[in-house]
Amino acid sequence: MNWITKIIKAGEKIKSAIHKRATKEDIANSDWTSCCKGPILKKDLEDNLWVCPDCNKHHRIKPKQRFDILFGKNNYKIFKTPIPQDDPLNWTDSKSYKDRLKSARKKTGMDCGMMVVSGSINNIEITAVASDFDFLGASMAAAEGEAFLYGIQYAIENKTPFLCISAGGGMRMMESLISLSQMTRTTLAINELKKNNLPYLVCITDPTAGGITASYAMLGDIHIAEPGALIAFAGSRVIQGTVKEELPEGFQKSEYVEKTGFVDLIVERKNLTLKIGTLLSILLNKNPAINTEENETSENSQKITKAAS
Repeated sequence: MNWITKIIKAGEKIKSAIHKRATKEDIANSDWTSCCKGPILKKDLEDNLWVCPDCNKHHRIKPKQRFDILFGKNNYKIFKTPIPQDDPLNWTDSKSYKDRLKSARKKTGMDCGMMVVSGSINNIEITAVASDFDFLGASMAAAEGEAFLYGIQYAIENKTPFLCISAGGGMRMMESLISLSQMTRTTLAINELKKNNLPYLVCITDPTAGGITASYAMLGDIHIAEPGALIAFAGSRVIQGTVKEELPEGFQKSEYVEKTGFVDLIVERKNLTLKIGTLLSILLNKNPAINTEENETSENSQKITKAAS
């Protein structure tokens, strides 16, 4: 064995060792994750609502975690939504669509990428939907469309406001035009909700992009966004390549989108319940006892009133 062969074999051993201790499964099952200052215990992050205490990054969380924060732990009803036929187009690329769905369901414990629930804030009953990014990037397909429509129908029948917590990379390519049609279906459903004079609030989370931004995520009566959330249609590199100019700093982040008028309020996760309760009280002309935090500034109060009007 010459020295070149020895070096190659040593390199292969190093690569193998790195791969073994850095698999996605190992990272997912670890007690640690990473943020601005390196490793951080998931438990510490969870205690702070999955927000980094140093850089204030709002990490992505699952629908149940969102609803636990909004309504109280397990203080809401989860609905079983209709599931259409899997893989209507018999799609296969490097892996069959049916296998991808099977893996996503096993990973998330959900039948589709959207969860619909009913809960209450300030004694106001709310129907809400949230997406799980771990389910094929929270992309939109027939099953997610059915879930959204189910939630809207429930809201109309029970005369409740509807809260959409948006996330996802857009429409799911494995269902082609079936997926794209969900943009129209969700838009028509929202129009029906508004015809019944029921508020439609959207909380935009990271990331919200593509056909999701081009449909139900931008049709709210009021748009709230978490800090630092990516809000886009096309990717920034695609846009920069088209306009041939440097894009502004923070382009497509929620703070920039607020400045350009597409988002009404940037709200930290810890304040979402209070803010949503206040907004719904104004929109529904209700006056429950609302806890006003000392750090609520007059500027934010003016923003709420302006957005609600």
